[in-house]
Amino acid sequence: MKKSEVPQDDSSLKNKDIKEMYYAVDDDGNYTTELSSGWEPKTIVQNLTIEVLNERIEWAKQQAIAGKLSPVVYYMEKCRMDWPTLADYMEMWTWRVKRHQKPRVFANLSTTTKQKYAEVFQITLDELINFK
Repeated sequence: MKKSEVPQDDSSLKNKDIKEMYYAVDDDGNYTTELSSGWEPKTIVQNLTIEVLNERIEWAKQQAIAGKLSPVVYYMEKCRMDWPTLADYMEMWTWRVKRHQKPRVFANLSTTTKQKYAEVFQITLDELINFK
């Protein structure tokens, strides 16, 4: 795209005076950088993605409150993680971490393991154990 064609649409970044850098071609045909305040199609996709993520977080919260899932699932969603990512942070096999989504399995975890989850999620152990 040419330097003059870099989009300058409204976005959530515009209110914060933050610009994104794009690569563009200048008048001499050389690659250069240009700042953009936003691009409407990208903003639409980002807003839809955030909406979906918020729905997943709310679903996980309701499942944890109902006792159908452990709080691990809620905090994993809230921290925008997936099972392999969480397993890496926990330094465990993915299948083991997935087992911890079951309330009964979670309840029987050692305090050390629960503390490690709390550290990964950057919450207190009490927030993890007494989830409401």
